Amino acid sequence: MGGMDPGNQEALAKQVDRLAINQIQRHIFVCADQSKAQCCTTEEGLAVWDQLKRRLAERGLMSGENCIFRTKANCLRVCEQGPIAVVYPEGTWYHHLTPDLVDRLIDEHLIGGRPLEEYVFAKRPL
Repeated sequence: MGGMDPGNQEALAKQVDRLAINQIQRHIFVCADQSKAQCCTTEEGLAVWDQLKRRLAERGLMSGENCIFRTKANCLRVCEQGPIAVVYPEGTWYHHLTPDLVDRLIDEHLIGGRPLEEYVFAKRPL
């Protein structure tokens, strides 16, 4: 236990490169596929997640200088008016996301840095 095996360190470094972790510009967490759906139906959350995942890949935003990282969260603990998402580093929280809003969210906020204010319910940069 304690120290790291150098072989494991190399494997970890390869993952960092493969995932473009050193190039991430923004990270979006989406409440989807919840164990106990409360803020929205499981289907609504997964539809937003699937659209986000597909559109980021199609637009080549999974690597490179505009790399956007995505994480499917079981629950973001808001449990109201979902699907809920939060974008970092700004700490911008969104409500009522839909698959139709995903393209706007990508263009305006994730790439352009301009939040979709009509869907923002909280902000807290870290």
